[in-house]
Amino acid sequence: MELKEKIRSIPDFPKPGILFRDITTLLKDADAFQEVISIFAERYAPSAIDIIAAIESRGFIFGAALAARLRTGFVPIRKPGKLPGKTYTARYELEYGTDQIEMHVDAVSKGNKVLLIDDLLATGGTMHAACSLVEQAGGMVIECAFVVELADLKGRDKLTGYPVFSVVVY
Repeated sequence: MELKEKIRSIPDFPKPGILFRDITTLLKDADAFQEVISIFAERYAPSAIDIIAAIESRGFIFGAALAARLRTGFVPIRKPGKLPGKTYTARYELEYGTDQIEMHVDAVSKGNKVLLIDDLLATGGTMHAACSLVEQAGGMVIECAFVVELADLKGRDKLTGYPVFSVVVY
């Protein structure tokens, strides 16, 4: 199956000059969605992963499905103020300004091997912040996994030192 054909491209969204890669069309296709989860499962089943952590919100879709398939725990990484317990916080740069994400302090234990998942790798800032959250907790990032990578934005460069895997690359 050609997964790129299942991802809709929307020009000038959310602003002029941007070509948005919309995964909702992949998600509604049961075979395509299963194919993505199967690709991840085949790659990570042999690994000794303790936790799969995913970034809000579309990363949750893939991370939770993979965690269920591999029978491992799932950890949500969220925007500030969304988690009820004590959290670690990591700040990252945006085009104009900064943002931050959080993870519960008890979500990852020291020495845990953690797979991080998000739907899209663009500039790498959010995933780099997620890596720092795992490391603040004492965990080890096994790999940063993405459904889609926008290679022209050079997000891999921001993730130097971490293994990166993408299912589809534009």
